[in-house]
Order: sequence, then structure tokens, then C-alpha cells
Amino acid sequence: MLSLDTLSAQQIAAGVAAGDFSATEVANAALAAIDEREGAVQAFLQVSPQLALDAAARIDAARAAGEALPPLAGVPLAIKDNMNLVGTRTTCASNMLANYESVYTATCVQRMLDAGCLPVGKANMDEFAFGSSTESSAFHPTNNPWDVERVPGGSSGGSAAAVAAGEVALALGSDTGGSIRQPASFCGVVGMKPTYGAVSRYGVVAFGSSLDQVGPFGRTVADVALAMNALVGAGRDPYDGTSQDFAVDFCEHLEDGVAGERIGIIPAFMEAEGLTAEVRRAVEKAATELEAQGARLVEVDLPHLDAAIAAYYVIGPAEAFSNLARFDGVRYGFQEEGCSNLADQSSRSRARGFGMEAKRRQMLGAYLLSSGVYDKYYYAAQKARTLITRDYAAAFEKVDAILMPAAPRTAFKHGEISDPTQMYLSDLYTISLNIAGNGGVSVPLGLGEDSGLPVSAQLVAPAFSDRKLLTIARALERAFGSSPVAPDFAGKGGELA
Repeated sequence: MLSLDTLSAQQIAAGVAAGDFSATEVANAALAAIDEREGAVQAFLQVSPQLALDAAARIDAARAAGEALPPLAGVPLAIKDNMNLVGTRTTCASNMLANYESVYTATCVQRMLDAGCLPVGKANMDEFAFGSSTESSAFHPTNNPWDVERVPGGSSGGSAAAVAAGEVALALGSDTGGSIRQPASFCGVVGMKPTYGAVSRYGVVAFGSSLDQVGPFGRTVADVALAMNALVGAGRDPYDGTSQDFAVDFCEHLEDGVAGERIGIIPAFMEAEGLTAEVRRAVEKAATELEAQGARLVEVDLPHLDAAIAAYYVIGPAEAFSNLARFDGVRYGFQEEGCSNLADQSSRSRARGFGMEAKRRQMLGAYLLSSGVYDKYYYAAQKARTLITRDYAAAFEKVDAILMPAAPRTAFKHGEISDPTQMYLSDLYTISLNIAGNGGVSVPLGLGEDSGLPVSAQLVAPAFSDRKLLTIARALERAFGSSPVAPDFAGKGGELA
């Protein structure tokens, strides 16, 4: 009996196209895996069996009619719950939107559906994407499939966990300061944050509009490349003013190798406070492997990188405050009853609708944008952003890509980090990319020597050099192997008859 656990997204689509199994059989197998595994993982906020089965039926009908199938036909997909999809709720894991029904479908989601994916459900997340552990979800935390007492990372923790647990082959997440790459590292899957503007944000509930970017999770680099083709292949989205025309074939040069490529190493990053020894050793081994495949290692410096976290936690909350002001208890979202006037209704609705971290970031943003404070902090953060962007540009005159950790440590236990400022440091290695707008990808390097938990490296490239990123990521994958389903979940449900 064949299990979905042993098949990549590429193999599932090929099997459906060849008639080895039907899309409906795949949908049922994925739903069975979710039914069996979800009690322990809690990756989903909503499962959508009818949407998945309806999509599968359309694919099977197209194949029966002799029509050419799309490239991801029959591939089960999880969608982060800040992305609209008609027929589902889009809650952002917040009581503020607990009952909000999507009235349209986000462009990124629609493009994955057009590519043949089966939408099996909406994945859990930190509330409004504020967090690094998925513990701030208003409904329930998500558990790391490699150790359910640990967090999957965040804010796209549900998406990463669903892939790592074998519930789906692909998932969509959003990345504002590391929210794809860090959970990908914690869960041992491939996670990509494309260059800002590469993927449409239309229909994605905004956190930080100048920072947010949608990207895919998968268990193989090839699967992520196929997902990127789906996300950008139709070109610029006219509904998103930041969307760029970036229609390249991410699979075309995937096997080119890294001979002659210049890979940057940042010595200060490898000695940063908080970086664990097992992560440092794994990244150093990744550098050695790339060098063995013909790449040249070059030391580079990003002199203003120490300002990245400070700049991010000015710009991000300021943009969050602006974006979340629309949730006022009047037009849509949670509405407190029994209020005597609009001001009271708005303040009480927001007080009950938002969780602690959402309130913290909005209050910080309100302060940072207030008179007398704006020039001191917000303007200074934007100047730091310019300097960091210039640092990356200067580095990429010397190298083709930069190798660094994706996260300073492996997954921590639920409740282990209660200090918000310590939690923010989880994104030490990822935040600067969102500030500069470059693309980045987290690549699994196996299990840590000390913890026995997944560790990853991160690759960074110049803006719109995302295809090169995946070529280098594939070189690492050849050396370290592709991501398996977490052992405790492999083989439990998800069988194809």
C-alpha cells in the first residue's frame, strides 16, 4: 500500500497525471492523515474536505476527458489562515475575526488552485502573524511534529507543521520577519521567502505592508520550485501595487550545481550571542559541502546588521498599528454588544477581540507614530533600513549568495520563552531580509548533534535572484537529503489504496 508520506508533491502530480491513482484518492488519503494526526499536531484551524474533494473531482474529470493537467494536479495544500479563500473562514487566529467568512480568494491561493492543488484547510498561526512560536493563536497552539512538547516556530507554524507531519505536501505561509524560514527550520522542511514583490499580497491580511511576503513550504526543493512557478507564473497581479512581473521557471536550472558560485559567509553572524553550538556546526558543515561541490567561500561584512532587530520592531509595529486600525467593531469583526456609543463600542470590541501580543504591537506602533516620537524612532529606523539594504547590495557585488543560520537554535518547548524581547530574538537571522526585501530560503541540514531536532541553513541572494537560491538550496539538499515526515507521524493514515 502506497503512502503519501513517501511521495513528494512532484511525484503526487506525476502519479495523478499517469493514472496511477486519482486526485480523489489523494484527497481522501490527505484527509485521513489529518484525521489521524491532527489531534497531536493541531496544525489546522479549519479543515475543508468538501473544497478538497470538489477540486479533486474537477481534476479527475479533466483527466478522463483527455485534457492536459496542471503541474500540481492533486497535490494537497494547507493555507495560512491570513489568506482569503471563498468557502472558508479567514480568522488570522484571532477572536477579532473568529467568524469572518472569506468573500473573495487571495491571488496567491487562487494561483495554487489553478495549478491543481487541493485546498484541505486553513493552517494555524500566531494571531495576525505576531509571534515566533504559534503560541499567540487565540484558539490553540500548534505542536512541532518532531517533539509535540515543542513549538513549531511562527508565525506560520501551522503551515510548517502540516508539511512536517505529512498532512499535506505543500503549504503557503507569509513572512514578515522570518515567519516562513524560522518555522521551516524548527520543523525540518524547506521554506522560502521570495523577494518582496515577487508574489501578490492581494487577499492576504496585512501585518507590515512593506515587509510581508507570501511563500511556500515543502519537503523538497523541487516541490518549492514548482510552487514558486505557480505563484509567479501568471506574472504581475494588477490588484497588488507592489507586485512585479517575475515569471521565470524555477525548475529550469535546479540541477545546475554550484561550481564557480561565490558563497558569502558573515563571521560576526557565526559568533553571535544566542547561536547554539550544534546550529553553528551544521551551518559550517553546509559551507564545507558547498565548497566541496565547487563553490568558493568568501567572507563578507554587513556592518549595520546589528540595527536590524531594532529597526524592524519600529517599522513593523508602526505598520501593524496602521493596518489593524480597520478592526473597529463597527464594519466587520468582533463587536461588543450593549455599548452606548461608537467610541465605547470600538474600544471595548478591540479590547476583547485582540490578544495580548496584538495589543502590545499596536500600542507600540501608536506610540512610535505619535507626535514628538516619530522623528526620533520611526525616521531613524527607516534610515537604518536604507543602510542595511545598501550593506546587502555591497555584499552582493562580491558574492552570489550568502549562507547563514536560519534560526539561532532548534525548537524550544512550549512556555519556555515568556519574555517578549527574548522571543523577538528568535528572528535574529531572518529580519534583515524583510527590511532589505531580498529573497531567502531555509534548507534542512538533518538533525542537531545535541538536541536531535531539525537544524537548517539559510541562503540569501540579491533581489529577484530567487531561482539561483533554489539552485544552491538543491546543492545542499543533495548533500544532506530531503526532509522526511517526522517519525512519530509517518505511516499513520494517508495511505493510497
